[in-house]
Amino acid sequence: MRYPDLDIDLLRCFATVAEQGGFTAAGGVLGLTQSAVSLKIKRLEDLLRKRLLERTSRRLRLTRDGEMLLAYARRLLALNDEAVRRMIAPPVRGHLRLGVADHFVPQHLAPILARFARTYPDVQLEVEVGRSHELRAACERGALDLVIGKRRDGETTGTPIWTETLAWTTAREGGPHIEASRNAPLPLAMLPPGCMFRDRALATLSRANIPHEIVYTSASLLGVIAAAEAGLAITVLGRSTLTAGLREATALPSLGTAEMAIFGDAEGRSALVEPLVGFIRESLAATVALRPAA
Repeated sequence: MRYPDLDIDLLRCFATVAEQGGFTAAGGVLGLTQSAVSLKIKRLEDLLRKRLLERTSRRLRLTRDGEMLLAYARRLLALNDEAVRRMIAPPVRGHLRLGVADHFVPQHLAPILARFARTYPDVQLEVEVGRSHELRAACERGALDLVIGKRRDGETTGTPIWTETLAWTTAREGGPHIEASRNAPLPLAMLPPGCMFRDRALATLSRANIPHEIVYTSASLLGVIAAAEAGLAITVLGRSTLTAGLREATALPSLGTAEMAIFGDAEGRSALVEPLVGFIRESLAATVALRPAA
């Protein structure tokens, strides 16, 4: 039996609808009318003989088949874009010293940069992973060319590239009992002072009159994650950073979103920056639920 070929254009439309949460919003991103988007989704459903989206008067959600296809679609789109870029993009050469905040999808970063190195073998990339404010200070001193780091509330410097929802996280098994924290202090694992996630967490708990105390501090994000996984404390992470040993603690107040941005002389190094940022965007879209910054 010969199976039909999937159309990259239809897959891109489907993935955009899923990520934007509706036909109208997806049309705005793709430069299409709502009816054109709807027609593309119907063609894809007809091709696969599967219902991919459940449409109700209130919202749009993926069916089980739609969720399965979305995972494949993201991988296919990332591979397509990588192949096209490799074939038709002008050669990129140079040396770039890049600082990356440790909160920026740590479990995905190394594979993404390895693929970037294979795609752009003439780019010499030096990467330093650390805390946003320390990396930005190094960039201002001239020790780094660019930094991908967190942008604080109300800050306008830097060029935003990603927005991610923050989450209270605790051990999947045996973590602190959230409801008990209403009477006893909520144990927290945090990075040292200066971390935006730490500041956001403490301010949110104080506004909600929830007793809390920091029982574990580590200069390493991996150390903070390890403390949460062990059930010692609760911490704050971007949703993309959750590991298999963690779950969201949804009973606590919302933490909002965090914005990742590029800091440094992005314009002066656009020939290197644009391919790198584009590569990171597309690779992450294939694996994690981040939203491009407006």
